[in-house]
Amino acid sequence: MGLNKKYGRLPDNTRKALFNKLSNYKDGQFQNLIPTPALAEGASMTKVLWNFLSKHPDTAPVQPIPFVDTDLKQLHPGENVLVWFGHSSYFIQVDGRKFLIDPVFSGNASPIRGSVKAFPGSNRYQAPDMPDIDVLFISHDHWDHLDYTTIEQLKPKIGKVICGLGVAQHFEYWGWVQDKLIEKNWFDSVDLGSGFKVTLTPARHFSGRLFNRNISLWSSFVLQTPSKKLFLGGDSGYGPHFKDIGEQFGPFDLALLECGQYNEKWPYIHSLPDEVVKEAEELKAKHFMPVHNSKFKLAQHPWYEPLQQTAAMAAASHQSITTPKIGEKVDLDHLDKVWEKWWEQR
Repeated sequence: MGLNKKYGRLPDNTRKALFNKLSNYKDGQFQNLIPTPALAEGASMTKVLWNFLSKHPDTAPVQPIPFVDTDLKQLHPGENVLVWFGHSSYFIQVDGRKFLIDPVFSGNASPIRGSVKAFPGSNRYQAPDMPDIDVLFISHDHWDHLDYTTIEQLKPKIGKVICGLGVAQHFEYWGWVQDKLIEKNWFDSVDLGSGFKVTLTPARHFSGRLFNRNISLWSSFVLQTPSKKLFLGGDSGYGPHFKDIGEQFGPFDLALLECGQYNEKWPYIHSLPDEVVKEAEELKAKHFMPVHNSKFKLAQHPWYEPLQQTAAMAAASHQSITTPKIGEKVDLDHLDKVWEKWWEQR
C-alpha cells in the first residue's frame, strides 16, 4: 500500500469553484471563525519539535490500557448505547440506527508505518468487530481521524458517509461511490428521515494529510434523533462557537468533547481540560464525555492527565462527566452513572 494512496486527493476544479464562493474559504484554504494560529505567540516549530522529541514522564502507560469486550453485533435493537474505542473513535446505537465516528483501527495515527503507535490494550476493536453502520461521520481528514486502512476495511459495512466539504474527495479517490458520500458546510443540515437529522457545526482546528493544509473542512456535528440530542465535537480549541452552538441547538443530552494532545504551545487548536469543562457548560450539555485521549501519544502531557484533570474539574463544578473504559457500554438513557476512575490504576 503506497503512501500516495493513503494521502488522498487534492480538491478538483469543480470543488474549488464551489469553495471560492464560501465565506469560510479564502486564498485556497478553509478558515476558522476567528484567527487561529497553529502555535502560541513566541513559540517556534523548531522548539516544539525539539521538545516533542525530548523525554517526558508518563506519556505512555506502563500497563496495557484496560478494555471491556462488548459484542457490537449482538446488541439488543432497543438499546441506546455508546461505545468508545479510544482516542476519538466511537460507536453509537440510538433509536434503532447505528453511527460510527472517526474510526482508527490500524494501530497507528501517522502515514509512517510503525510511528505514533496505539498504546497496548487500546487497539482491541477492529473493523471486523463493527456491525453494519447506517452513517459514518468523519470530523476532518487528519491521520488520527481518517485512517485509510480502516476506511477500506469498513467500506462494505457503511451506508452513508457525512463529512465536511472536501473530505469526500479522499473517499472518491479511494473508490467509494458518490451516492454514499454527503459533504456539507457548517450549518448545513441533512435530514436522515424518521426523526433523525444532523447539522454540521463549526470547530476551531485545521485539516491536512501532508503538506497541503486546510483544503478540506473540519467540523463538529449536532445529531438529533427521535429521543436524543448529541454533540459530536471532533477536534477543536476553545472559542465562541461553543456558546453559539449551545444557544442555537442546545441543550444536549451528551456532548463528546476532545480532551487530549493539548499543549500550552498550541492552545488554539486543542482544548485544555479547564476549557473542556467550560465548553460543556456553554453547550448546555447535561452530560459530557472527554475523548481524544488514551490511545496515541501526540503531545507531551502524561497519558492519564486529560481524564484526571477533567474529571476533577467537572466534580468541582458539579458537572456530569462520562468516562467509560474502552469498549464499556454507555447507556444513553441513564447517563447519571458514577464511573470508575480506571486511569488511576496504573
